[in-house]
Amino acid sequence: MVKHHFLISFPQAILSFLGNILFFPLWWYSLGFIMFARWVFNFWQGEQKSLGFYVWLKNLFVPMYGQRDFSGRLISFFMRLVQIFFRGIILIFWLLVGLALMLFWLALPLLLIIATAFQLTAI
Repeated sequence: MVKHHFLISFPQAILSFLGNILFFPLWWYSLGFIMFARWVFNFWQGEQKSLGFYVWLKNLFVPMYGQRDFSGRLISFFMRLVQIFFRGIILIFWLLVGLALMLFWLALPLLLIIATAFQLTAI
């Protein structure tokens, strides 16, 4: 019995193609978005680790270089406070970039449909 004939494989291929087209929006806005959001979160976690933000925050009141006198503690506190401030700004920047990418992910299919409609109406 012939299992791979054009008249058998072609309708199956067309049905599979149409099923994928119909399934795409469901995947894009559910599982695809969850996977992308996890990637953005992991990226942000990596940036946080590379900046060492939580380490600086945890050691805010620990004197630097083992200087435990008043002036050493005061200088260490303000230096760490400045570091935490600027590293926090950088971390917030990366958070905003990640959120913007997630919004772009959600809007991309709609933008493509609108752009295609403009192209088709211009003809």
